[in-house]
Amino acid sequence: MSIATIPDPDDTKPEDWDKPQLIPDPDATKPEDWDDEMDGEWEPPMVDNPEYKGEWQPKQLDNPNYKGPWQHPEIDNPEYSSDPNLYLRKEICTIGFDLWQVKSGTIFDNILITDDIEMAMTVAGDVKNTQAGERKMKEEQDEEQRKKDENEQKSSYSDDDDKEELSEQDDQVNEHDEL
Repeated sequence: MSIATIPDPDDTKPEDWDKPQLIPDPDATKPEDWDDEMDGEWEPPMVDNPEYKGEWQPKQLDNPNYKGPWQHPEIDNPEYSSDPNLYLRKEICTIGFDLWQVKSGTIFDNILITDDIEMAMTVAGDVKNTQAGERKMKEEQDEEQRKKDENEQKSSYSDDDDKEELSEQDDQVNEHDEL
């Protein structure tokens, strides 16, 4: 495997290259309250060495044997024949759906498979109109059910004290709904 560059075999590391990365701080002084017996031998803090040049690496030269990234040779396929209608399918008689439902009772309908965009747009408009009517009918049914439930709940409490408790409970529930 050839690579684009190689280390220069004639390049050598300079003699003054090896300098430590950290050196003792030349401006640091031993604190006045330092006790060698109690604190041990004092050592100045370490700072970056301005003469440090990093790890030495030889210069890189262009590799004369490098031919570039390998390209897979391509040849004409003798068995290939162009088909401009490759995407077209004959009549589809069945279709399958792999569905995962979190909530039971989900209904799927109004499924259209076509290659006619104008017809799809027309059908989509009709479906949206139907869905709007169904949504309105569902909201009306929900509202009727809510009113019916409220009336049943109110009629089950005959005592005024019980009605006050119900009112307080409703207030508490409404407070929690706002969270």
